[in-house]
Amino acid sequence: MNKKSKYLFYSAGLLLVLVLFFYGLLKAKGFLAPFLTAVILSLVMLPLAQKMEHFMSRPWASFLNSLILLLVSVGFMALVSLQVKRFVNDWPTIKDKMQPKIEQVKNLLVNNSPLEKKDLQLSQKGENSYSFLGTGSKVGDGAGSMVSSVISFFGNYLLTFIYIFFLLNYRNRFKAFLLRIFPDEKKQQVKTTIKQSAEVAPEYLLGKLILMGILAVLYAIGLGISGVNNFIVISFIASFLTLIPYVGNIIGFFIALAFGFLTTGDTMVLVGIILTFTIAQFVESYILEPFLLGDRVDLHPFFVILVVVIGNMVWGIIGMILAIPLLGIVTVILLHTKELHAYGIFLSTKKVKNWD
Repeated sequence: MNKKSKYLFYSAGLLLVLVLFFYGLLKAKGFLAPFLTAVILSLVMLPLAQKMEHFMSRPWASFLNSLILLLVSVGFMALVSLQVKRFVNDWPTIKDKMQPKIEQVKNLLVNNSPLEKKDLQLSQKGENSYSFLGTGSKVGDGAGSMVSSVISFFGNYLLTFIYIFFLLNYRNRFKAFLLRIFPDEKKQQVKTTIKQSAEVAPEYLLGKLILMGILAVLYAIGLGISGVNNFIVISFIASFLTLIPYVGNIIGFFIALAFGFLTTGDTMVLVGIILTFTIAQFVESYILEPFLLGDRVDLHPFFVILVVVIGNMVWGIIGMILAIPLLGIVTVILLHTKELHAYGIFLSTKKVKNWD
């Protein structure tokens, strides 16, 4: 086999491996997504669990840490649900307030663009408006699918906290297993790798929590001055959503828009919301993130964006949240593995020699 044939053979093999890898991730989402979420959250709670173990047994400390995470997540979901319920209840009032502004926008478009008024008219809703629901059997199938999805979600949701308990309670067993499968001369290197890998997720999320707290204050000040109702709750939700890289900020903006501008119809409220999020994002990107998250996760910005996009394609929102801490852990492992050190340098922000 000549050199060109070998190159094509290895390239095809690599492409096949990547396809099978991502296909496997897609198919294993039901298992891997809650398990990896539990791994990251257990690493985050590990310092607290270790302190609690000075006053109680490890099983009780592991149980209480799992319970704390469960209550925090339930509280956040309840908070979001209450806001959504309020928005639904206020929808008739919102439509009445927004109708004149929608007409103004339509007239502006008709007068200043090639569009005609008939192009902007919504189709009349008759009795066939809901034909997309299909026949009764299709409606039943859709309802059954929705119920199945809800049951699956809550099953994985509760399973995550069960994983967290076992990971915290039996962590020494996992560490001992990793040390036993490597030769004695590499045990110290493995211990260092495990220690630094375990620190990546807590460091990243601790920086994120501080960042979220500062953003919540900035949002609350801006939205409060702008006249947004329930601005403290909205600020908390918008700052929490920054856990979703890039997309979270956009979702937070639209939530503020929905509960602020749409419920009041006041143009000044809209201007205030836009200014608040613009200033907050500038402060976050150029002041807070470099200072708070700078060296907590040693990843090159290009690969951060790339892995977030891939995470979204593979597992959706949960993939975007897990992408950065998981890549940070992988990078630490690569940097401490002699044969793969070059790949770790490639993914990290470490300076490399310029060969030009």
